[in-house]
Amino acid sequence: MLEIVEIDGHGLSMLGDRYETLVFFEKNDAAIAARVGEILDHEYAIEVLSHPGKEKNFIRISSPHPVDGKLAAAFENESNVMKILPPVLPILTPEETNIPFVTCGQMLSYNAAHKLDLARLAINYESARGAVSAEDILGRMTAIVRTMKKSVQAGLAGTRYRDRILGCQSSLYHQKRQSGQLIDVGVLNRVILYVTAFMEVKSAMGVIVAAPTARSCGGLPGAVLGVADEKNCEENEIAKALLAAGMIGIFIAKSATFAAEVGGCQAECGAGSAMAAAGLVTLMGGPAEVAVAAASMALQNVLGMICDLVAGRVEVPCLGKNVMAAGNAVSCANMALAGYDQVIPLDEVILAMDEVGKSLPSAVKCTARGGLSVTETSKKIQASLGKSPGRPPKKTEASICRGGGLSAPGHRGKLHGPHQSSTVSPTHLIDAADGECLHD
Repeated sequence: MLEIVEIDGHGLSMLGDRYETLVFFEKNDAAIAARVGEILDHEYAIEVLSHPGKEKNFIRISSPHPVDGKLAAAFENESNVMKILPPVLPILTPEETNIPFVTCGQMLSYNAAHKLDLARLAINYESARGAVSAEDILGRMTAIVRTMKKSVQAGLAGTRYRDRILGCQSSLYHQKRQSGQLIDVGVLNRVILYVTAFMEVKSAMGVIVAAPTARSCGGLPGAVLGVADEKNCEENEIAKALLAAGMIGIFIAKSATFAAEVGGCQAECGAGSAMAAAGLVTLMGGPAEVAVAAASMALQNVLGMICDLVAGRVEVPCLGKNVMAAGNAVSCANMALAGYDQVIPLDEVILAMDEVGKSLPSAVKCTARGGLSVTETSKKIQASLGKSPGRPPKKTEASICRGGGLSAPGHRGKLHGPHQSSTVSPTHLIDAADGECLHD
């Protein structure tokens, strides 16, 4: 997920959960704003972003519904440029919301009277945030489960893609597992197999589920589906486990980040591990407090994990870190179910992760300028793949061309991801990405 925080030098926040219409102008902003207000009704939030020192100024119109066609007609014959950005998230944010909690501490206080498991708490949160029914929420997550299962099947069937570092290795693991040549670690062998399959589908530009990101797409689903298949769990049980995992993601999105560029790999594989641990406890029938404790322990174990892509590719050491994230999740789920003491509450661990991420050098935050990225072997692999050296960190400026958005030359949008809004959704945090290319 991305948040647009600046357009043409004007600060703002666009989360992709509403219809956004921008009317660009060169002068008479007050008059144009008045005309817009006359045409539109109260359902639309109107904001004028104008400054004498800015080359381009515009009026932003935000709403849960498409802008009235009368507005387009009003400016059709004028020099003012109107750009429409449709929402990109599957569940939109209504005009008014009454979210029951946005931190883990608030959720546990809320649950003192309700005694719900973490999946049900996630459903209550999602219902309040997006004005959707529990049935719809569970149905959407079930569809995501099916996408995950297809990804595993595709990975185990074998993937081919020329431009990557690692070939198909899941078949090797499967063969050795079947013939009894691996150390018997029970369910963990299936988990490792599934994580590898997910990562290979990602590297072959197949359909994956970003859970919570494409770089960390193996740990959470590999752990949850691996354990679920060992237990012969029903589809709805897996969907509820993923909703519980998404609830942990809500708290991370609120107080920290999922971006390795901001917080290192602890923010991606580490966050996914915490989410998976909570999902596994829920899959085992554990209460919300135990699921939260598992997430806390899992996140504590990965603080400081760096992002140092070999040859700038999301393959090495990403595969190993996803496997480690899944194994950590399984271990912490069992520790929590056994009654181990988390010691540090989850909210505090998330804040600590955010501070650690800020203190990490930029060289080990997805810039390919430190760690394994700068080893001689990494450089040789990079040269053989025809890729240029890692670029120094900088603020990303890009033309946004999604669905008739800011595609006009000169309209630059600064991207900051992922967003920190308390209105993020569990189903947004676990969602499908079709052939997402992260090589650059």
